[in-house]
Amino acid sequence: MRRQKHNERPGMASGNHVVFFPGQIAQGLIGTEVDDKLSLKGKHMTKKILLMTLMAVLLTFSSSATAQPEGDEEAIKTLIQTAYVDGLQNLGDLDKTRAGFHPDFVLLGLRDGQLTRLPIADWIASTEKRKAAGQKPPLTTCKILQVDITGDAAMVKLELHREGQRIFTDYLSLYRFPDGWKIVGKIYYRHT
Repeated sequence: MRRQKHNERPGMASGNHVVFFPGQIAQGLIGTEVDDKLSLKGKHMTKKILLMTLMAVLLTFSSSATAQPEGDEEAIKTLIQTAYVDGLQNLGDLDKTRAGFHPDFVLLGLRDGQLTRLPIADWIASTEKRKAAGQKPPLTTCKILQVDITGDAAMVKLELHREGQRIFTDYLSLYRFPDGWKIVGKIYYRHT
């Protein structure tokens, strides 16, 4: 049981609680001073509750404002299909490839413990030569496993399949520019 301190009066507010001692109510020791403190505490609590509710509502709206619309994910998937899979992998429309890749894109690879780099201009030039030579590779299909979007940045994990076999797992990095999403980088794993 808590003892009343020397400088406390019965029913005095202490910290965040109003302290009542046994028998105070029966003795009528709760006076208007305590009632006033309780009333003020109630007003403060009401203000705190309203403030916390307002903060929760604002956080909800701000997080939904930064959430990415489903349209972004679909735009990214379409871009990957047309610019990357159809254009580069299946020797398709390279104008769509140029539109979908940032000019500073680089493909990073790991060969014999060494990092390799292939800029998009070199990759497109190689694809143009293959097209001009009349090459018709087997159809490559894409299975998108994950799309992760945060603001203007995105990462896509996908698998490329050819003739029923998984040949690559790719990790594509994208940024949203004023004219739309662009693929800016790629790393991959070649399946044997």
